[in-house]
Amino acid sequence: MNIKRIIALLLICAAFFGLKASAATVDTALTHSVAMNRDLKAVVIKPADYTTTKKYPVMYLLHGFSGNYTDWIKKIPAITKLADTYHFIIVCPDGAFAGWYFDSPVNKDFMYETYISKELVSYVDSHYATIATRKGRAITGLSMGGHGALFLAFKHQDVFGAAGSMSGVVDIRQFADSYGIEQLLGKYSEHPEVWEQHCVVSLIYLVKPNALALTFDCGYDDGMYSGNQELHEKLLERKIPHDYTVRPGGHSWEYWGNAITYQVLFFSRYFNGDK
Repeated sequence: MNIKRIIALLLICAAFFGLKASAATVDTALTHSVAMNRDLKAVVIKPADYTTTKKYPVMYLLHGFSGNYTDWIKKIPAITKLADTYHFIIVCPDGAFAGWYFDSPVNKDFMYETYISKELVSYVDSHYATIATRKGRAITGLSMGGHGALFLAFKHQDVFGAAGSMSGVVDIRQFADSYGIEQLLGKYSEHPEVWEQHCVVSLIYLVKPNALALTFDCGYDDGMYSGNQELHEKLLERKIPHDYTVRPGGHSWEYWGNAITYQVLFFSRYFNGDK
């Protein structure tokens, strides 16, 4: 083998290993919830340029009903490339099969509002090189996770500076007899005021204009479309700036795999001071 061919092979090998080394790192973090007295797992994606000498913004990405913390990385593995492209950490928490991301007033085994907004955020900030302020945190999710992201952001504006939703269940009253919600809040017919307190469209009064950077979207053929349209109109009435997008599509991973690319762009602009 001549010297030119050896050099060429060495360059190819160097390029290959360089590409491998530049890939995002996917961790599975074991966290503990004092509120629920148990351990929970979360996927943490670190961008390729991650180093402890630099501080990174964090996007919390929530799964939907019947899912778990592995959903996003399994269904849309390309989110690792988004972490690389936009240079922020992505955290995918566990919200249980039907945890709905709030603290249940009737079942103390479901305290996911406290877990996400306090316990998990504290864990991530103490174990990773993060921008540990609301200006360095965004939260979004799909379906049940879309509800959770907006609910948590509306109620914890000191923790999250930006929030989004994809096909979010923004009006849980539509599903008073479905998806395990009454197991967490009691029957809607008996406790309508409790449901109001946990319904995104009923919590808009908590948000002042420009207090949060907001983006949400929904497919036109999605059963969540009417609720998202109502949320959009109510935000307009209160003159609360937000990005709202309706696209062709339904309640599917094909839709969410496309939608997340626009959401991370929005959050990147926020992190960079453009929102």
